[in-house]
Amino acid sequence: MSLDRATMDERVPRDFETLRATILDRRESLPKRIAQIAAYALDNPDDIAFGTAASIAASAGVQPSTLIRFAQQLGFDGFTSLQQVFRERLRERNSSYDERLQALRAKAEGAAGHRAIFDGFVAAASTSLNDISRTLDDAHLEDAISLLAKAETIYVLAKRRSYPVASYIAYALGKLKIRNQLIESAAGLNAEMIAFATPADAVIAISFSPYAPATIEEARSISEQGVPIVAITDSSFSPLAQFASIWFEVAEADFAGFRSLSATMALAMALTVGVGEKRRSTGRRRKA
Repeated sequence: MSLDRATMDERVPRDFETLRATILDRRESLPKRIAQIAAYALDNPDDIAFGTAASIAASAGVQPSTLIRFAQQLGFDGFTSLQQVFRERLRERNSSYDERLQALRAKAEGAAGHRAIFDGFVAAASTSLNDISRTLDDAHLEDAISLLAKAETIYVLAKRRSYPVASYIAYALGKLKIRNQLIESAAGLNAEMIAFATPADAVIAISFSPYAPATIEEARSISEQGVPIVAITDSSFSPLAQFASIWFEVAEADFAGFRSLSATMALAMALTVGVGEKRRSTGRRRKA
């Protein structure tokens, strides 16, 4: 094997997170059709994992040959090699919580005991917080706070892993006496709740890959009503980003397959308290 070939092989993404980061780093320079399949791949990784070249190309609206060019653009020798990365991601994602706990138990049985587990989660949280502190755009944050502070009602939308963040936002807004509505209903009345939103309101929507379908559909519905959305997500290719007036990209680190929400929570707290302070300074506070 030549030195050039060996160097190229070292640069080929071998796991999904590295692949995702590589695509995002190159997104501005990708040709139009390659960018189209890249966006589809990050939005629909399960389809890429087990679809055929023909079915994937049809769903993404490109020619099958574009899949090969996409793979080669990332350093793979063909689409099948790229597809293996997506299949490995699915295998890891589908590992049960029992398997994850077994991995953690193995760490705990080492010399450091359960302290090793604690330190692992602290390290993951620290990584997430350091990353968002480094990358957050100050002007972007100010724009989002200004948009939310003008809203008559702030709707909060999230499901599954993102739900604890949404719940805290709604709690904090209520304590700040800011009118808000957490979009959840045991009676299945989410659509009716969303129907009350107007362009004078605003939404905070949160979703991360693999993106809760209900969150995306409800964000789509509320955006069609002309309601501005501030989104927290993990990619410019996220389906949530396309509906958002302003969106933040948050990359959370994980430990043993359990992903941190530290950076997301820090951003959520900053937005919430920032809105409260903005309203206080302008004398515009409403009862929750």
